[in-house]
Amino acid sequence: MFLPFFQTLRAAGIPVSLREYLTFLEAMTAGLVTYDVEGFYYLARTAMVKDERHIDRFDRAFSETFKGLDAIAAEDVLNAVDLPEDWLRKMAEKHLSAEERAEIEAIGGFDKLMETLKKRLAEQQGRHQGGSKWIGTAGTSPFGAHGYNPEGVRIGQDKSRHQRAVKVWDKREFANLDGDVQLGTRNIKMALRRLRQWARDGAHDELDLGSTIRATAQKGYLDVQTRPERRNTAKVLLFLDVGGSMDPHIKLVEELFSAARTEFRQLEYFYFHNCLYEGVWRDNRRRWSEKIPTWDILNTYASDYRCIFVGDAAMSPYEIAYPGGANEHWNEEAGQTWLDRARAQWPSNLWINPVPQAHWPYTQSTQMITQIFDGQMVPMTLEGLDRGMRALTR
Repeated sequence: MFLPFFQTLRAAGIPVSLREYLTFLEAMTAGLVTYDVEGFYYLARTAMVKDERHIDRFDRAFSETFKGLDAIAAEDVLNAVDLPEDWLRKMAEKHLSAEERAEIEAIGGFDKLMETLKKRLAEQQGRHQGGSKWIGTAGTSPFGAHGYNPEGVRIGQDKSRHQRAVKVWDKREFANLDGDVQLGTRNIKMALRRLRQWARDGAHDELDLGSTIRATAQKGYLDVQTRPERRNTAKVLLFLDVGGSMDPHIKLVEELFSAARTEFRQLEYFYFHNCLYEGVWRDNRRRWSEKIPTWDILNTYASDYRCIFVGDAAMSPYEIAYPGGANEHWNEEAGQTWLDRARAQWPSNLWINPVPQAHWPYTQSTQMITQIFDGQMVPMTLEGLDRGMRALTR
């Protein structure tokens, strides 16, 4: 029955695989959601959407496929669906306080509540507002919208007001997303995975099922074959700008750092301030006493590392272009000189800027850094980071 939904998703440009569709069907068969349109929506989205940029397309496809659900009259729903009492009681235990459950029992329990709703739907003609009996709005009846009753059934209201309805019969509204939203840790992990380079190395301690089947068929007896584990061999150097104008971006950069440490086994990171100079550091609390010469970094890490700079590129142009231009110490050589050396040592390089791209033209230093990196500067958004990771894998 969900095949048209699957076809609509594919037609909308969402790359849903058959395996993902089958997973969704297995979840439905297992009864993970019952009598819950919102739960059904989130289950389908979780099973069949891999990229946050496709969520808006999914919402539109979901609305197109199930657009009749919100038009079903409450009376038809109640007549067509036999709501199990044990399910209603579980929902009550989950969402209602002990006092509210006691009030429901006082009027005869859930059976009485749903029976009364059916009866009033049959009796009522037209819209009703206010009052304590008819199904309408702004009243104290247990049925309707925009009112208040501790054991209510909400009908025709676009959202909860008191969070006390036993069952919500609302139209589901969806929010648009796009590729310009800033990233969270999970989104960053998904984007960084484009840098993964898989290789099999180390001991032969992983079962090779395909080879085992072939060898067994050829020899006539069980012949177990093993192979090295598949590992991510990508090497990443991360240079992180800290302090000053980067303070407002601390949380976002922390998320990037956390995601990178999770995704890459071979990750080395160093801190700098504003621009790369003759020294970097690993501990910000000891950045004056435990600096690492940049020449040592250049001579230690081979050219197969991917080099990523993270910073807002906001500084005085003198800090980039002239010796002595740094604002905290006397630099013998210009910052651009050190950036050029880094890019020559690690040809696969990128600058990630947490400042929205629309603001870049108004900062001269940002334009200078963009030129130094031959345009390889991207914003820290879904689209930007995805574009940057693609560039690093060329």
